Amino acid sequence: MKKYISIALAGLLAIAAFTGCAAKSKHTDHDKLSVVATIFPSYDFAREILGDKADITMLLHAGAEAHSYDPTPQDIITIQNADVFIYVGGESDEWVNGVLESMDTAKMTIVTLMDCVEVVEEEVVEGMQDEEEPADGDEPEEPEYDEHVWTSPRNAKLIVQKLSDTFCAVDADNADAYTANTTTYLERLGELDDKFQDVLDNAARKTIVIGDRFPFRYFADAYGLEYFAAFPGCSTETEASAATVAFLIDKINAENIPVVFHIQLSNEKMANTISEDTGAKVLLLHSCEGITKAEFDAGKTYLDIMTQNVDALREALN
Repeated sequence: MKKYISIALAGLLAIAAFTGCAAKSKHTDHDKLSVVATIFPSYDFAREILGDKADITMLLHAGAEAHSYDPTPQDIITIQNADVFIYVGGESDEWVNGVLESMDTAKMTIVTLMDCVEVVEEEVVEGMQDEEEPADGDEPEEPEYDEHVWTSPRNAKLIVQKLSDTFCAVDADNADAYTANTTTYLERLGELDDKFQDVLDNAARKTIVIGDRFPFRYFADAYGLEYFAAFPGCSTETEASAATVAFLIDKINAENIPVVFHIQLSNEKMANTISEDTGAKVLLLHSCEGITKAEFDAGKTYLDIMTQNVDALREALN
């Protein structure tokens, strides 16, 4: 599969190189800082810090699935013309390495979200359906680290501070404004953290069930949650085995868990099946990795979405 991805990417890079000749470089002729982020959380963090003093682009369009994203030639040109490029850095971003190797990044500052925090390996818990990897000789399997570092507000604060420091260094003329915006935003992230902690401090249980992928490892670790889910966070699977569904149903029935979660942009089929067999209420637990067009058009923010998660988690744990 990686071979075909490389061939396709090489073709895109060739097209971008040809069409990019006429593109206006933002490195040498611009009034505002040009920032490109691959996904919504980093895009939203950047706009909170930068305000109206930068042009900020999100590559993953609203409604699109991050784990199946493929860059277009225009996306590659957009990255090439960025002053600051922000991406996650995990397995889903393997395409980024090829893109960056193909261009001159001397005048570009690159931030990887996974380098902003202490990462942990993706975990396969009891009952979870893991993807089978093809055997590749006797080579030891490299650890796969969980990419979804922003799902913990505590990690979000670390990421925001790193981004702020980067923007201040690249655009010193506006550093005071960026620092002031960052101070305000970090306070609001702290308040969000307090809300989640309050829910856990007053919870009747500490276990959640997700009939979907589980991109909340950092969140669960931060607040001491036990979890059961159908797939790991970066799984490309959408159909769970009968054994996986039965395990989650039994877990809900055994512990009288009142809610089964699904994540955003999923078909909710699995969660609905579990709900029908258990009576558990189906609720959304939003990872913020991708958002719907309606959410984007309504101006929803990371704080808005995560505050909705506070209410959903409170209902699930009481």
